Amino acid sequence: MSVDIRICSSQSDIEAIARLANEIWQEHFTPIIGAGQVAYMVEKFQSVHAIADAVNNQGYRYYMAFENGELIGYCGVQPQQNELFLSKLYLRKDCRGRGISKQLLAEAVAYCKQLGHPSIYLTVNKHNDNTIAIYQRMGFTIDDAVVSDIGNGYVMDDYIMRLLIGKRGK
Repeated sequence: MSVDIRICSSQSDIEAIARLANEIWQEHFTPIIGAGQVAYMVEKFQSVHAIADAVNNQGYRYYMAFENGELIGYCGVQPQQNELFLSKLYLRKDCRGRGISKQLLAEAVAYCKQLGHPSIYLTVNKHNDNTIAIYQRMGFTIDDAVVSDIGNGYVMDDYIMRLLIGKRGK
């Protein structure tokens, strides 16, 4: 099946991303960080309001992956001073393991090159083992670890991973 990728460009796109984000976060992250933190983080980072603010005010670009006209995943990136921040890369559970993450990452890499940045970095929960392994297979390396207070008594306990674009030959 063919996957179409396009850039988020409307309020309805933002709403579709937020709906999918809620579905994915409930399924994937509840066992890792618990239902309370999932609910808090979805509202803070993945809600319609948060995504609209990211796109309209913070310079984020969202790539949306569609299969047969249905949104199945997305990737959110934000240009920073000397590199690209890969803030979000999520796929619906039934679509994982089919190379779609690589397609979304290829869009981020192309954008990173367009900006003239030498690398992409991301943060990933230290206990999200399968995702860490996937990023490592894509060429990311663990550079650091960080614990960030995100409010409401919650923290993000993450690795910082980085992909050097030039070393990948892309």
